[in-house]
Amino acid sequence: MSVLQGLWFFVIALLFAVFLFLDGLDFGVGMATRFIAEGSEDRRLYMRAIGPHWDGNEVWLITAGGAMFAAFPLWYASLFSGYYLLLFLVLVALILRGVSFEFSAHALTRRERNVWQWTNFVGCLAAPFFLGMMLTSLIQGVPMDKDGNVWAGFTDVFNWLSVVGGVAVVFFCFVHGLHFLSLKLDANRSRHMLNTSRKLYWIAYPALVVFVVLAFFLTDFYRLRPITSWLITVIILAATVVAHLAATNHRGGVAFVASGLTLVGVIAFIFNGMFPRVMVSRGGMHDLMAASASASPYTLRIMTVVLVVLLPIVLAYFIWSYVIQRKRLSVSDEKASQAY
Repeated sequence: MSVLQGLWFFVIALLFAVFLFLDGLDFGVGMATRFIAEGSEDRRLYMRAIGPHWDGNEVWLITAGGAMFAAFPLWYASLFSGYYLLLFLVLVALILRGVSFEFSAHALTRRERNVWQWTNFVGCLAAPFFLGMMLTSLIQGVPMDKDGNVWAGFTDVFNWLSVVGGVAVVFFCFVHGLHFLSLKLDANRSRHMLNTSRKLYWIAYPALVVFVVLAFFLTDFYRLRPITSWLITVIILAATVVAHLAATNHRGGVAFVASGLTLVGVIAFIFNGMFPRVMVSRGGMHDLMAASASASPYTLRIMTVVLVVLLPIVLAYFIWSYVIQRKRLSVSDEKASQAY
């Protein structure tokens, strides 16, 4: 494997990690509109909190798919054809989440607004669940031939590890969103978010144990890459503990960063265990390797130049957008009450 092939494998992993860190908070806030909000007023306020950011955060997933298509076209072809239905469901969930903001904002009646707020909730719940299912079903090995053709059946996608993985991603997105809301809302609501996440974290520890046990027996990660796999597992657990302690001590900023690192750790665990493979075949007979799935060296060089030029600009924009929208929101804020 060349240096550029390894670099772009890392870049794609990083793009997925950034997507989960940023859009994971949007999913969590969307779930909070039903699990936490006490009425339409709260729901409008929560949606206002992510209004300036959700569409930009979603771009990271699109960029990850585009980078995969350009840098590893055979990987893209195998993944998107083999998991077409699951990715279609992710797309539908993201579309529902996206349109709900506009339709909710322009609803003429309370009933219409309620319908689109429910739509936002469903989209924010379904998208991370299906993504988590896809990612964790991939690492168990899928039926694939030597040409990279994948035919994933129902039990290949829907099984113990993939369901636990999907639920885990939903859970950590939810608490991540609560931590974000603790940084965006008034003092009383902020404390409520942290108190809620503090209680929820007691669910996380047994869930993590179950996931690790299933991953140990159903994947080859701990056998092929034991040191890094166990190290990332410990980091995920440590980030969960830090987030729990921070929520308990009402330190929303630390809790937000730590819960985000937990989501990043999930992506790191998956891509670390797959490397240098990009698709794991059942039985290991026809694994798709990054070296054989990549584009030409010239294409990778051009992409690297574009990455070096554009990445600092994109990062500067995202940091700036969050800085200028850092003000806390409250129901008494007239702008917040009129936004949705």
